[in-house]
Amino acid sequence: MAQAQFAATTMDDVASERDRYDELKAMLESRRLVLAEELNGRLRGVRDGATERPHDGRDFGEIADTDVQDEIQFTLLEMKAEILGKVNEALARLEDGRYGHCHECGDEIAAPRLRALPFAVRCRDCESERELDAMRTQSAARRAAPLFDART
Repeated sequence: MAQAQFAATTMDDVASERDRYDELKAMLESRRLVLAEELNGRLRGVRDGATERPHDGRDFGEIADTDVQDEIQFTLLEMKAEILGKVNEALARLEDGRYGHCHECGDEIAAPRLRALPFAVRCRDCESERELDAMRTQSAARRAAPLFDART
């Protein structure tokens, strides 16, 4: 009797794990598709905008404004490409069975965190500790830097 109950529990665990895998994979692939479409759309927009806006007949202010807008678009492209890369890495971790576990402590990353940030590699606690360490390092660097340069 106990053996049959154990077998049923194990089968339920396998089915539950498979459901989780399927849900996570669908979420990541959906995110990848949206990012790829946005990236391709922005690339087309930047290409089209570059050919439609020659610098002829415009003053320096208009040219500078256009250049700033182009720089913002380029930065957004870089950010989207970086996120797309992280989503692809998350999909690879999912296939390897490493997805959803913190790189620092090895604990499982909470499902709400993965839904909000599907490419997360750390649990909330480890990420918070990492951010605190970064702030401490920045603060120490600011304290160590001189307030003014005595050579000037």
